[in-house]
Amino acid sequence: MKSNQQFKNQALAALRGNWVKAVLLTVIYLAIASAAASTLTYQSIQLQSYMMQENVTSVYQMASLMQDPMYQALAQRLNGTSSAVTLLEIFLLLPLSVGYANAMRKLLVYGDNNLVANAFGMAFKNYLHKVWTMLWMSILICLWSLLLIIPGIIKSFSYAMTPFIVEEYPELSATEAIHRSRMMMRGHKFDLFWLLLSFIGWAFLCLLTAGIGFIWLIPYVETSVAGFYEDVKADYALNGGLD
Repeated sequence: MKSNQQFKNQALAALRGNWVKAVLLTVIYLAIASAAASTLTYQSIQLQSYMMQENVTSVYQMASLMQDPMYQALAQRLNGTSSAVTLLEIFLLLPLSVGYANAMRKLLVYGDNNLVANAFGMAFKNYLHKVWTMLWMSILICLWSLLLIIPGIIKSFSYAMTPFIVEEYPELSATEAIHRSRMMMRGHKFDLFWLLLSFIGWAFLCLLTAGIGFIWLIPYVETSVAGFYEDVKADYALNGGLD
């Protein structure tokens, strides 16, 4: 297993000369995610502000307020936006997360720097299969998290290679792709945790830039994780996992 610094050096070597394209892809991805989240947040604040203006302090007042046409309109708008955001996350952001991860992997492994085209191309190739695989993975993590936070975190690391597997091995079902990630990550979950933790200093620096620095940090992290995937895949194959 390579060291964290080796994964990082690999990532930096791949990104050298390709930062503009990596940042552009990250900005596009974050813009889609942020537009939906900001709309939902804005409407939630509107509803809360209206409740504060009405000075709701009891269950009786709340019940009365819920009959107010203005409250109903704001609540209905919030519910509609929430449903739309959920659908956007499922049918656009989930497959796009697969495309993003694998675009960085193609850059690392093959030197293919058509990042935006590759990300969207892979996101919509075998589209429904990727949507279902990532959705099923998310559901499983949520179910484990209902037990306690720690099992959910452990499973998120266990299933972390799924976005790469579902792209590289499209013949696998959603359950098989998740299972393969689980098998690959046996004995390596802490390795991935330690790799991600090694970026914490950069994350704090990004916060000092009002978050702007994350558009450089995210592709750096994703490319490092792509290198990690290549390493655990080779280890898995060496132990007869890909036979």
